[in-house]
Amino acid sequence: MRPGPLNLITDLAGVSVGNATDEAAATGVTTLFCGGLWTAAADVRGGGPGLRETDTLSPENLVGAAHAIVLTGGSVFGLAAADGVAAGLSARNTGLRLQSHTPAIPIVPAAVLHDLANEGDKAWGLDPPYRRLGLETIQDAEVRFALGSVGAGRGAQAGLLKGGLGSASTDLGDGLMVGALVAVNPAGSVYMPDGETFWAWPFELDEEFGGRSPQGRMLAPPPIPDDSKLARMGRLQAGANTTIAVVAVNADLTGVECKRVAIMAQDGLARAIRPVHTPFDGDTVFSVASGEVALGNASARHLAVARLGSAAADCLARAIARGVYEAGKG
Repeated sequence: MRPGPLNLITDLAGVSVGNATDEAAATGVTTLFCGGLWTAAADVRGGGPGLRETDTLSPENLVGAAHAIVLTGGSVFGLAAADGVAAGLSARNTGLRLQSHTPAIPIVPAAVLHDLANEGDKAWGLDPPYRRLGLETIQDAEVRFALGSVGAGRGAQAGLLKGGLGSASTDLGDGLMVGALVAVNPAGSVYMPDGETFWAWPFELDEEFGGRSPQGRMLAPPPIPDDSKLARMGRLQAGANTTIAVVAVNADLTGVECKRVAIMAQDGLARAIRPVHTPFDGDTVFSVASGEVALGNASARHLAVARLGSAAADCLARAIARGVYEAGKG
């Protein structure tokens, strides 16, 4: 087990990521661009989600695939970021063609986090910045991209601490690659009771988020750490917290298999955040699959999907810790 060359979700061939940040409003948008129309799915566990086109990805529906996935701040206003991405991709002739004379139709699902209560200026009236920021992510899309307080992670908060944008990858050693991209904004804590060790520490590779392990025995933490402080900060409100993520694999998954990977990847949130999936969170995980690597016959596929889903959960746990770690360095 080792990270990919960049230890980013862009270690998967075809993936690029664009960040756009509005410092005045203390918010931003992050878009993952697939290398075409990739099989995709979504799994929603939080009690207050803000979403676009997740039903489009349901295995029983027609398309079940995506050209890009948008993670954004701004709560309901942030959904406009996906409009900007869709318009920009269509202008580049990326999307489905139902008739030859109609515009290209990009499939761009999205999930939002709530960062409206931070220090930024949200007096935008009738012109929220998110459509513009979505368009900017197309211009900024690269294989190498920044982590921490950028893009969708700019206005994020992890419990009482600064949240951020995180990413990680895992090379499974047999041609299979798994990657994760996450905007970390939970009500729960990413740290153990010592306040220094990440819950995700057992899954860390190459000291990617500080290399700290717990020292000695710790007492069991309360169900919601610092709940009185969180309440005073207005964090314990439906939709006020969210961890939104994308996991990517390079296997030839079907829509049903992609959904299973998204379901399994949700365990990465539970490994890295305590508590998670609360009524206050909008936790959502998307999964995308490039189809580059064939998984073989039925029995081999089932084992491979189980392995990919488990690796995606570990990779997502690492990405969560890495996002908070990088934000704290800024």
